[in-house]
Amino acid sequence: MEAIMTASTIVSGANMIALGVLMAVFAKMYSKTKAQLPLGMIFFAGLLFLHNVIGVYAYFTMMELYAVALLPYMLAVHVAELAGILIFLRITLQ
Repeated sequence: MEAIMTASTIVSGANMIALGVLMAVFAKMYSKTKAQLPLGMIFFAGLLFLHNVIGVYAYFTMMELYAVALLPYMLAVHVAELAGILIFLRITLQ
């Protein structure tokens, strides 16, 4: 159980790093263009960042409340989220 939670926490940390890079890229876009789209993307990335912060916090504070059978699914959600964020980051940087 602890190994899966550790893996999920690491993946959430990677999500937060990628989202931080995305927010920085969109902030740079907004400062140059003053367009509304980068502001919306910063807000969206910020909410995903908050989701990951809450998830990591919950892992450490409520570890005993998580059902063992649920942990692989939560890890899969975080891995899928990381894949989507990395694809989004790649498209954004092109």
